[in-house]
Parts: sequence; C-alpha cells; structure tokens
Amino acid sequence: MALQANPRVDAVQAPPIPEAWSWLDGIVLPPERPLLDVCQAVPADPPPEALRRHVAERALDPATARYTEIFGMPALREALAGDIAALYGGDVAAADCMVMAGCNQAFFNAMVALSGQGDEVILPAPWYFNHQMTLQMLGVKVVPLPFRADRGGVPDPADLRALVSDRTRAIVMVSPNNPTGARYPDDVIDAVFEIAREAGCALVLDETYRDFLAPGQAPHGLFTRPDWRDTLVHLYSFSKVYCLTGYRVGAAVGGPVFRAAMEKVTDCVQICAPRLGQEAALYGIGHLDAWRKANAAVMAGRAQALRQAFTRDDLTFELVSAGAYFAYVRHPFAGVPAATVARRLAQEFGLLSLPGSWFGPGQEDYLRFAFANLDASAMPAIAARLVEGQQL
Repeated sequence: MALQANPRVDAVQAPPIPEAWSWLDGIVLPPERPLLDVCQAVPADPPPEALRRHVAERALDPATARYTEIFGMPALREALAGDIAALYGGDVAAADCMVMAGCNQAFFNAMVALSGQGDEVILPAPWYFNHQMTLQMLGVKVVPLPFRADRGGVPDPADLRALVSDRTRAIVMVSPNNPTGARYPDDVIDAVFEIAREAGCALVLDETYRDFLAPGQAPHGLFTRPDWRDTLVHLYSFSKVYCLTGYRVGAAVGGPVFRAAMEKVTDCVQICAPRLGQEAALYGIGHLDAWRKANAAVMAGRAQALRQAFTRDDLTFELVSAGAYFAYVRHPFAGVPAATVARRLAQEFGLLSLPGSWFGPGQEDYLRFAFANLDASAMPAIAARLVEGQQL
C-alpha cells in the first residue's frame, strides 16, 4: 500500500510563489524588457554590513551553537519590549515577548495554541495565503471577512461583528496589510479589539510591516490599555526591517494564558528560534535605529513613486490601495480570472505579480504587487507594461 499524506494537508493549495515563478519556465524575456518581479515580499538589499560582521563574529562563539530559552534570549526579549513600548507606549514587559523562528512560525504556533479542529477563525479577505493554509491544515474553519474596496481595503467592524460565533477563537488582522498595503486606522483596530474582548476570543494582530509607517506614527494604542493581555496577540517580524528573511526570526507578544499555551507548542515545533538570527535581531534593535528609519523612508518613497505611476491617463488598471510593501490593483478585464491576467503579464510583458484569487474569495478582479524590492525608478515601467497589456 502506497504512503498517503494527511488529507487536510493534501487539500491545501501548493505554495503560491513557486507556482508563479513556474509561469516563466522556458520563457526568454528580451534584454530590453528585463523581468520586473513584484511577486514576493523580499527586501532588495542585504542586511547592513555592520550587522553581518557582528553575526560572523558571534558565530565564532561556541555558545551560539546551543539552544536558547524556548522564548528566546532574555536580552532580545528585553530589547523587543523596550522597542514596542517606545513606539506604541503602554506597558510591555520582556515576559510578554516570545521570540519565534519568523512571523510565519509565530502565526502557526499561535493558531495551534488558540484553536482546534472544528473551531473558527475570522480572516479578512483578501488574506495572507499562508494564514489560510495553516488553518486549513489544522482543521480550523476559516470565516472570511468581506473585502471592502470602497474603504480602500480597510475592514468594516460592522461586517465583523455579524460573523462572530461561539466557535470563534481568534480574529486575525494584518496592518499594514498583506496583500493590500492598507493601514487600518486606530478607530477600526479599537473596534475590532472590543469585538474580540466581548466575544472572549483573541485579536491576533500581525504587524510584520509596522516599521514602514510614516515616521512617528504609532500603529495603534492597544498596548496602553490595562487589559490588553486578555485579548491582544501581537505578531512581528525582524525579517523585513533588517533584511533578515533567511535568518528566520520573529516574535509573538501576549498575556499569560496565551504564553502558557505557546510554550508547549513552541517546544514541540522548534524548541527555540535560530540563535544567530536572534543575535542579528538584538544587534539591529540596539544599533540600527537610524538605518531602520532610513530604510523605511526608502520604502515610503517607492510607495509614493508607484502611486504617481498609476496617475497615467491611459492606464485602466486601478490602484485600490498601497502602502508598506504592497499594492492591490484592480485589473480591467471583467470576467477574466486573475491568474490568467497575471500569467499573461508575466509571460508577455515581463511583469510577475500574484493573482488576487490566491488571497481568498471574491478576488478575481485583483492583482497583488509586492513592489518594495524594486527601486522607485522602476515604478513608471510597471505602469507602462500594464498599459501595453491592457488588450487581451
């Protein structure tokens, strides 16, 4: 009898990024039209040289080959708590912080800690596809929160309230959002927190891209609430802000009930995050504040350049929202599947993006552009190739 995979895992979609890249197999793009890759959210630049030198030096210490505590190096947890408190205000302690092997791992562990087979988790559509894939593997029902293009991709709390049931274990929000780039206003986040608090479920707020907000702009004020630990689970990644995607280091922040469950899950899944990744994150918090702010300014410039590129009068692709690393674009071909549009743009015009249909129901009219790995000077070329591709 042949080996059989877990049927729940079998039913999950294949990893989307490799599938998109497969569209270019055997395709030779002309030299005058090199590939514009807006497919995956990957920093274009390497980590700062000072950070790389620091990690290389730390690797010589035999202690860095050993496990850390389950929730990470105490010094990193302390530094992260201070960094959060400085940005958001409020009361955040090192004990609240859990270092994970990347934000994807933080989300996976959090869903295991919070929910089980037959439970429900509310995801805003369009969603980050790995979130939906995780829940499907775990046998947790995904309840889609409808996309509101009329609100620039910002969810409506009234829509959310109608979806909460006695099976709801978590409400997931991503701000700034992947895939839309939208930043959720304070009043929306506050309203969602209240809905989660009243329902006795977690608000899982993925803030991987919070470092790319406008300078001095706090993402929200939830950490100033005395009861935040009863409801809020904050997820974070060091990958984007310090260009550390391969180091696999992120974090979760939450209260004692959540932490107790996360300790068990994390010990089984990863034991601890990679030590050298933790060393890199600690160095970043302690030494790279100016670099982090400069990097955020560069990304803001790229976002603005993309918005400007979409002001062309002859462009019928519509920019619905943009920010941080992402733009969400409505294509002009009514009734044509988003994957068909995205594949044609890649193969014929050298513009590799992802179809909105990979991000949840009701998204066939959209494409996601992860523009942050392109220089601002490339944004007009994106618009120009879309104009060329407007005739199917």
